[in-house]
Amino acid sequence: MGGGNGAKSQQKRERNAKEAGKEPKSQLKSNAAAQSIQCDICKQTFQSTAKLPLLQQHVDARHSGKDFSTVFPKFVAA
Repeated sequence: MGGGNGAKSQQKRERNAKEAGKEPKSQLKSNAAAQSIQCDICKQTFQSTAKLPLLQQHVDARHSGKDFSTVFPKFVAA
């Protein structure tokens, strides 16, 4: 019959010991760098992959009465 959980536990301890020396990987810096679209009125940032409907929703909800090109003058639809 099969081995006990002792072997699995030992393997996991060894694997964790190897991984303990590595730095944790975080996406915070890359996510912050991706925030390239900015509202000129309230300065809220959006990721560079944001599409027109999302930005239009921001204009309608936060800056009603303002024109889209006034709020996001640098936005170019891809």
